Amino acid sequence: MSKLILAFCICLTTLVSPLASATTIESGKDPYQSAAWLSLKKEYLANQTFVFDDRVKVSGPEFAEDALNVPIKFDATELTSKSNPILKIMVLVDRNPIRKVLVYQPLKFEPILSFRIKLEQASPIRVLAQTKDKVWHVGSTWVESAGGGCTLPTGSRADGSWSESLNQVQTKYFVSQDQNSIRLRARIMHPMDTGLVSGIPSFHIESLEIRDKNNAIWMKLAIFEPISENPTLSFDLPANTPKENLVLVGNDNNGNLIRNEILW
Repeated sequence: MSKLILAFCICLTTLVSPLASATTIESGKDPYQSAAWLSLKKEYLANQTFVFDDRVKVSGPEFAEDALNVPIKFDATELTSKSNPILKIMVLVDRNPIRKVLVYQPLKFEPILSFRIKLEQASPIRVLAQTKDKVWHVGSTWVESAGGGCTLPTGSRADGSWSESLNQVQTKYFVSQDQNSIRLRARIMHPMDTGLVSGIPSFHIESLEIRDKNNAIWMKLAIFEPISENPTLSFDLPANTPKENLVLVGNDNNGNLIRNEILW
């Protein structure tokens, strides 16, 4: 009998491989038990493998006092490895009418990003990082909100000032005293209209890239309507990044170009 029990245990241990664990998580344990997650999974992941993973850290306020400007940050550095690097990171909001927020390809940057979003109602915020092995690693946080952020006009749209500063860019580097941390902050002036306000069509920044003097791409970012007005984006760079001037380039969905030299 003891031999039979031992054989059964060995068999069970063999079955509970990392892939089996992933399958178990896939089949149900959303930390927020959100019904909207089922449709998000179907729309954006289809039949791809995913796991809920605490190494993808997502932070935001407990309550969004301003639903038009909700600060969010993700950090997936614990997931990063040389053998299985992160290819891209996607941000989704379960309960927004427009649920896709951005897609980030860090390339030479760290898999860390701070930004602000519009939030229509209290919701889980999802950050999905895809590694080279094609597995999506899902981190989440919950933000309470009185809501309405996606269906209200932005400030510059309401007062008509948006056209005076459209696509102007401000950038600045921040280096820690020990030189082990480099942060690049960029602000792009744009109304970021969702298209959900009566009489105001969708008008938003569509893509951004940062390139070096040889035109090599250091990061790529696709942006969608839920990003807040006049986006402020904070990127982290590796400590050994050479201090050379870079260029931020991009466009909005009306074909307006964005270009700014990033100086040290």
